[in-house]
Amino acid sequence: MTLPVNENPRCTFAIISHPDAGKTTMTEKLLWFGRVVREAGMVKSKQGNYAKSDWMEMEKERGISITSSVMSFPYNQRAMHLLDTPGHKDFSEDTYRTLTAVESVLMMIDSAKGVEEQTKKLMEVCRLRDTPIVTFMNKFDRDAMDPFELIDNVEKICSIQCVPMTWPVGSGVDFKGVYDIKTKTIRSFDEGNDPESEKILDASDLQSAEVLDYIGTELAEKLKEDLEMIQEMMPEFIEEEFLAGIMTPVFFGTALHNFGVKETLDMISTHGPGPAPREVRLSPFDENSDLREVLPNEKKFSGFIFKIQANMDKKHRDRVAFMRVCSGVFERNTKIHHVRTGKDIKIASPLIFQAQDREITEKAYPGDIIGLHDTGKFQIGDTFTHGEKIEFTGIPSFAPEIFRKVLLKDPMKAKQLDKGLQQLSEEGTVQLFRRHTSPEKILGAVGVLQFEVVKHRLEDEYGVRGEYEGYGFVGVRWLKFKNDIQKDKFIEKNSINIVYDNKGRPCFAVRSEWDLKLVMEKNEEVEFFTTSDFKKSH
Repeated sequence: MTLPVNENPRCTFAIISHPDAGKTTMTEKLLWFGRVVREAGMVKSKQGNYAKSDWMEMEKERGISITSSVMSFPYNQRAMHLLDTPGHKDFSEDTYRTLTAVESVLMMIDSAKGVEEQTKKLMEVCRLRDTPIVTFMNKFDRDAMDPFELIDNVEKICSIQCVPMTWPVGSGVDFKGVYDIKTKTIRSFDEGNDPESEKILDASDLQSAEVLDYIGTELAEKLKEDLEMIQEMMPEFIEEEFLAGIMTPVFFGTALHNFGVKETLDMISTHGPGPAPREVRLSPFDENSDLREVLPNEKKFSGFIFKIQANMDKKHRDRVAFMRVCSGVFERNTKIHHVRTGKDIKIASPLIFQAQDREITEKAYPGDIIGLHDTGKFQIGDTFTHGEKIEFTGIPSFAPEIFRKVLLKDPMKAKQLDKGLQQLSEEGTVQLFRRHTSPEKILGAVGVLQFEVVKHRLEDEYGVRGEYEGYGFVGVRWLKFKNDIQKDKFIEKNSINIVYDNKGRPCFAVRSEWDLKLVMEKNEEVEFFTTSDFKKSH
């Protein structure tokens, strides 16, 4: 795979959506327009091609994306990196964390349903970093809400201003394609299965014989009225407002039949920001550390691990750490400094990806995502540099909402269980907490599916079978104290609710919202946070 050289900034983006909004189909079509996938199979088909982004056995069985994989392809003179985020309702923290490694986001909306629960949660994570968002209203080949209603729905729920860039011509059985507001053209496809078969119709005169022949008098009248309303009511697209995350360009169409996909990809590739400055903490890496910004054009290399994936290749039982390059140039076989361990390491076979396909790369530039073979040495959030002692911020753990404890069926497997849980928590598959009042270990997750993955992998890789029992917590809050006296006093008073995360930091385990409210009122000087980097308070 040949990606453009360094002069062309990378465009690193992710897709967010609710389950069944068509994200996997859209991923497949973007790869198709990027000439990576030659033929597309229905996502849920049991034979033929699976969508390239869904490679794990559980995903193939369910026709959903569980893990976040990376796909790279050249488009419009840019190296596009698409990070695939799981969209299932039982999604995981992995979904949240992937959003910390991107510069922009494509939000997919099911046009019959509008903004749904999952999308709202993911939008909150984008808000933490003011991520620019491009919106795609999908499935206009089926019955859909009125486009103006959809725009109103997104603006109200997501608190973002919408600017239509295209407009649907009809919907459901009457859907004829999308009108491009800027170029005054209608793009249509003879063969829904071939992105090469597009026809571009000049629609600057909606009464022309060619337009009327294609869309009919009724739809031409409706389109004319809609466009007049857009001109009167809708704002112009302002790039600065898009880049600040307060305005979203909106595209309509159907990913399944290619309508609107190319226009959306053109927008992301032409307006999507390149690598941005990133905040780092200076040694000694605590909440009182000095901060600075790392700029992408700095000469010295730096990067961080945002995801660890085990067993991408079952034959080799491997584990790959995904690193986002933030500054300088990463070169194969050159020593880099692993800040957490203080060791210098040499990476002999850094990988670039296209889902399961991977190849070794000699160099990587800011915005690139590369895979490092990992024997268990790396953790989420690890920083790599050319010697500087810094740590990237903004790669937090998010407060889990569901908790389980593991009851071993075979007590002789306790060591394997400990090893498995430690590794899975370092990979970010699940969070591991230890009670203050007992050595009991508790697993915390954002979605139920994370436990299914843990159960599957503990059995498959460690030979550990267990029962998973629900636990009476509904959340955790990371704590920030003024001093050690306050800390010790708080822990003593609330010992039954205190758990420690994988870094040994005390957290308050929440049994109910009322419980949390009460303890916050009694301890006004203690700060409570929903993320482990103390960025977002309750």
